[in-house]
Amino acid sequence: MPDSTLDQLVALSNRLGDPARDYAILGEGNTSARADAETFWVKASGAELRTAGPRQFVRVRFAAVLEMLEAGELDDAAVKRGLVRAKVDADAAAHPSVETLLHAVCLQLPGVGFVAHTHPTAVNSVTCSNAFEAALRAPLFPDQVVVCGTAPVVVPYVDPGIPLARELHRGVQAFVREHGEAPRTIYLQNHGLVALGSSATQVEGITAMAVKAARILIGTYAMGGPHPMEPEAVARIHSRPDEHHRQRVLGHRG
Repeated sequence: MPDSTLDQLVALSNRLGDPARDYAILGEGNTSARADAETFWVKASGAELRTAGPRQFVRVRFAAVLEMLEAGELDDAAVKRGLVRAKVDADAAAHPSVETLLHAVCLQLPGVGFVAHTHPTAVNSVTCSNAFEAALRAPLFPDQVVVCGTAPVVVPYVDPGIPLARELHRGVQAFVREHGEAPRTIYLQNHGLVALGSSATQVEGITAMAVKAARILIGTYAMGGPHPMEPEAVARIHSRPDEHHRQRVLGHRG
């Protein structure tokens, strides 16, 4: 019998939190997965990815979380109360992270079943730089296109919680209108990376490739700066049948 969604989410979180990967330390980062049409699992506030078990995840209702995005200005206390009300099990000891709102927005996108938000050192070297937006405008190499898609969503720095979720929502909706599909990566200025995918395997691969791309990007500045792929080349890789086959083999395509 295949592992449950929660089992897959726990395993993904532990792998992403492995110190050797340098994606997140201490209580950094959070992960989520769609449980059904009405609910999703999200990492509890304060839990570590590397050691999180099933009890460090909270099942919450999409509707209760998303209604906070439409509720006007809410102070920190109101947000906390709203997240507590969103819990499926009101008696569960763990509480949802404030970034639960970010995860709700992402998990509502077409084809997205798992989300991982991490703070890799290599990625944050880019998101915390003056070159942030310009450096991320286009992929650098074909495998980046295969795994991470044709373009990212780039979100300027805003306060985590409702302001970030609202800004991210605007960015991903614009992306879907332009590209006709959900993004696979979202870069948050001065903050970190969000990887979106249909499976835990896909999200883990997207995170790993985004980190590799960040390392390559940083290295290019020692050799005169990045030389991004041309749009025609990106579109060609994205549409090639042999690359679609490779995505299926890697678990990155249905």
